[in-house]
Amino acid sequence: KIFEKAKPYLGAIALRFASAGMSIISKAALNQGMNQLVTIVYRYSIGAIVVAPFAFVLDRKIRPKMTLPIFAKILLLGLLEPVIAQSLIYSGTKYTTATFATAMCNILPAFAFLMAWICRMEKVNIRSLRSQAKILGTLVTVGGAMMMTLLKGPLLSLPWTNQNNFNPHSYSTLPNKQQPVKAAIVITISSICSSAFTILLAHTIRTYPAELTLTTFICLAGAVESTILALAFEWDNPSAWALHADSILLAALYGGIISSGIAYYLQGVVVKLKGPVFVTAFNPLSMVIVAVISSFIFAETLRLGRVVGAAVIIIGLYLVLWGKSKDKFQLKNGKNNENNEELPTSIQNSTTTNQQLKPLDSTISH
Repeated sequence: KIFEKAKPYLGAIALRFASAGMSIISKAALNQGMNQLVTIVYRYSIGAIVVAPFAFVLDRKIRPKMTLPIFAKILLLGLLEPVIAQSLIYSGTKYTTATFATAMCNILPAFAFLMAWICRMEKVNIRSLRSQAKILGTLVTVGGAMMMTLLKGPLLSLPWTNQNNFNPHSYSTLPNKQQPVKAAIVITISSICSSAFTILLAHTIRTYPAELTLTTFICLAGAVESTILALAFEWDNPSAWALHADSILLAALYGGIISSGIAYYLQGVVVKLKGPVFVTAFNPLSMVIVAVISSFIFAETLRLGRVVGAAVIIIGLYLVLWGKSKDKFQLKNGKNNENNEELPTSIQNSTTTNQQLKPLDSTISH
């Protein structure tokens, strides 16, 4: 019973470790000249190949019939995250450090919260303390991200960064350095697309609850769509499609198996249990992980302004999670209907008349 309660939290934390690993590997691959469009093709092709056998066996009895609306949603999911969001996050990472790029992605919970609110997947009552905490936490998170972008402050001297000044993968060796504003704009657009992906995933998994099969289809759609885009830009550059035993190959393998295959499945499960806002609220944890690892691998130096901004972001995270926990507390005490707390009105009505339509969770109704 304890494990069942902890499962969504463990899943969300595992997603952040997977994301942090992808940020580190991607930065190393970009430093070696990785072609982002081609890598996306390989990444999602690998993801589809790895997950497909498990989906075929494990989802055999629960796989719903494919319909045109579901197919259209899958195509849009493949476009939002695999193609647009990933291309933009790679582009943004070129102009900054892995730590900064990961920190800027922490505005994703704010966009996810706003989109969920607009789509009536997140219930907000301005007079309620829990809703005020979620709104304030969202604003604090955005403020922390802006602080990390605009504030610098003195350098924080770390012994291991001083010793690794000549690390070949160090950010200081890159031609495009110190362009935080440009990186922030690109990563912000990427975060908007990722938020839309999470919201649409929550809608799609409600009518297509076979998570492994859905993961396979999303990876396949992303692979096909990114292939079309990559061929359009790299048709006359065959060297861009060559793979060698280096960090670029590792980025494709790790991205396909971990960040696309396993992570999309976990994301679908956690979204189904806790909703899109809960999943995205854990994003700041990736920043902490990346900051520590990058200081060793890339000899990244930290500035006081960015550390303060990171602390503000984490405070915002806890405010949002506190508000979400109060949502659950009120449900347990019978102040709201468990199944209909945050479902749209049309779905609330259908759940009372058609028990076959299962709500995602008491917290929703990416």
